[in-house]
Amino acid sequence: MTRKPPLIVIALTLIVVTLPASGDGAIKPPPQASTTEHVDFAPGGVIHINGSYGELNVDGWARPEIEVTVIKSLPYGYKPTRTNQAKAHLDGVRIVTERKNPSEATISTELPLRHRPWTPPFTRHTADGVMVQYEIHVPRDSHLLIHHGTGSVSLSGMAADIDANVGRGDILLWLPPGAYSLDARTKFGIVSSDIEGSALNKYLIGESFIKANPPPSHRLHLRMGFGGITVKEILPESQAPAAH
Repeated sequence: MTRKPPLIVIALTLIVVTLPASGDGAIKPPPQASTTEHVDFAPGGVIHINGSYGELNVDGWARPEIEVTVIKSLPYGYKPTRTNQAKAHLDGVRIVTERKNPSEATISTELPLRHRPWTPPFTRHTADGVMVQYEIHVPRDSHLLIHHGTGSVSLSGMAADIDANVGRGDILLWLPPGAYSLDARTKFGIVSSDIEGSALNKYLIGESFIKANPPPSHRLHLRMGFGGITVKEILPESQAPAAH
């Protein structure tokens, strides 16, 4: 017959296990920096998003302006070796919003150069472990041109043409009611769409999805290297009130 351990042993075990979480051995949150920028922008213009990576969320709204909120963070367990090292590390990745004219703007992510000598296949620039989350609001009838590296891209509430090219990750597109012309393709991954159209598998690993509509339908041109593309329709009764 197996004897059960005394309750006092169990209680002491729980105390021992939980001590590090409340003492010096507790996992500290990673260093983080957040900024928000506003830029006046005319509706119906063109917005370029270049060099982004990580988590990119773009929402359309009714204001004649662009709002860019960026949250940069370092990995858990990051241990700086000198004062202000974490800040300098985060500041190495720069997100620059530039309005070229009243109807064209660019949101660019600039990476620092590698400290060590550059050797292929690595690029000359590196994120150096800095993770980035973008929360961007733009006039909903802006034409988006997106070049994203690795990570997820979520687009919601846009009512204009969209060109999105992602190296590795996922594209999730939430569409309000309207007429759309869709050309979505992946090199390795699947395309899932609420819009009716023609799907074609290429070499059993990639997939393309085509829906042709004549103008003035909105043109959606989506490209994914390694990952999936999902296109969802937002029902009118499920739409949130427009931001003012």
